[in-house]
Amino acid sequence: MDRYEIEGHEVHESKVKPTGNGAHVLVPKRWRGATVKVVRVTDSSDE
Repeated sequence: MDRYEIEGHEVHESKVKPTGNGAHVLVPKRWRGATVKVVRVTDSSDE
């Protein structure tokens, strides 16, 4: 696993859910319009 250091204000942990041909992650409504970064923390072979 790689290690990344990211500066930010809050962390929100959530499951990725399927949608159409892709997937999405829901975040708090107050984050609308914010710039976010998504980091996968499990290996794809774990799922």
